[in-house]
Amino acid sequence: MKKVIAVLPGDGIGKEVTQGAVEVLKAVANCFNHQFEFVYSSMGGEAIDQYGVPLPAETLTICKDSDAVLMGAVGGPKWDHVPPSVRPEKGLLQLRKALDVYANLRPISVHAPLADASPLKKEYVTDVDFVIVRELTGGLYFGTPSERREENGEQTVVDTLHYTRAEMKRIIKTAFDIALLRRKKVTSVDKANVLESSRVWREVAEEVAKEYPEVELEHMLVDAAAMELIRCPKRFDVMVTENMFGDILSDEASMITGSLGMLPSASLSVKGPSLYEPAHGSAPDIAGQGKANPIAAILSAAMLLRHSFGLKEEAAVIEKAVEQALGAGYRTADLYAEGQSVISTSKMTQEIVDAIIDDSAISNIMTAYI
Repeated sequence: MKKVIAVLPGDGIGKEVTQGAVEVLKAVANCFNHQFEFVYSSMGGEAIDQYGVPLPAETLTICKDSDAVLMGAVGGPKWDHVPPSVRPEKGLLQLRKALDVYANLRPISVHAPLADASPLKKEYVTDVDFVIVRELTGGLYFGTPSERREENGEQTVVDTLHYTRAEMKRIIKTAFDIALLRRKKVTSVDKANVLESSRVWREVAEEVAKEYPEVELEHMLVDAAAMELIRCPKRFDVMVTENMFGDILSDEASMITGSLGMLPSASLSVKGPSLYEPAHGSAPDIAGQGKANPIAAILSAAMLLRHSFGLKEEAAVIEKAVEQALGAGYRTADLYAEGQSVISTSKMTQEIVDAIIDDSAISNIMTAYI
């Protein structure tokens, strides 16, 4: 298989963890006789420094011409002074909109060797395995007007939440499709006791549920969902919600696993290239020190292989290699516990690469798929 992957390392630790993901993809290509071409481009703060904008036209062209996009992270205090219209995060929003990546998938699963790393008790997090499906191109983050203005001598701010029924329906259907392949339960999260948009969201969820009689649908208010994520995270299978609620809840859920450095994400497009990135930020305070955890980026690469290229076996090889590295006791600084040794970003990457190219690791995965 020949594929082109656009690589946008971005800012801070984005460069280090993205390099780890690329090294893993190269190992997979060598083991399975694929050809992956990596085309690098600038985005975020780095692009602001070079071009004055967070998403240069050349970068967008490279992304649209690729088969998938692998991104690191953007932003940092260095660019806090720039106008909101050209902040690094604005480039990410523009890229999502331009690629029409409407569905953000964030799998939340606790790796057995890391059950003790969670701030929750081990019995609460063991066997946790669910997916948050977040709408990504609508809601408050894209509504207009979004502005500050003066009214009767008083400063007023306005942010507008905007959705169409069609936007709601496609993301909710995506959640139901995923649930069909899992435990057949969808939790739709809204604020229907207050917001008109949420009342429409709930109506649409009920309409979609009629098309999936084998899937259970439950509605949950966002504040209750926030509590249930901590009280009983095992109850969830597929959670679907709008943009801002999904942004907040997915970051909360990330701590169930013990570290944001463990969480991948996929942002799926209807017909163009999809976008894959770790759920964590740019962490400029540790950038360049070899302390970053590359696993979220590496698992994002596995999602890329599975969702964009249909390479399920190769994706499983990566996931198995991550489990092996963790099971062998390797930890980056974010996962440190007393009595364990800490390894660098590059060392963790190499341990995972070694597991991928090890004959027994590949054979075990292949056998599981026969």
